[in-house]
Amino acid sequence: QVRLVESGGGSVQTGGSLKLSCNVSGYTASHNYMAWFRQSPGKESEGVAAISPRGERTFYADSVKGRFTVSEDNAKNTLYLQMNSLKPEDSAVYICAANRPGELVYRILAPNEYDYWGRGTLVTVSS
Repeated sequence: QVRLVESGGGSVQTGGSLKLSCNVSGYTASHNYMAWFRQSPGKESEGVAAISPRGERTFYADSVKGRFTVSEDNAKNTLYLQMNSLKPEDSAVYICAANRPGELVYRILAPNEYDYWGRGTLVTVSS
């Protein structure tokens, strides 16, 4: 059974940093596409960052490029999202996702490309 559990959310001021973690079980993160999405009240889910199998490539939404970094630790089977220079508009529930093994991913930051989801961790950025 695939299980994704996020942690690391919290409250920070504008300009602060947070590092989110997504612990993966029942699945090998490094063999597949993994991604971070965020959901705010009244807004559609937004793909924030993704990493390809074996960490060969990373992908970012324009809104976070240069501020967020996605990475994974193969030994810990954990996905990370380092978030720097945080802004109030970054406030959201951040959710980790993974695609079904063996399936191709065409639209890297589209929610419907991913099959397994965590429950999310809340990030609040105050001005």
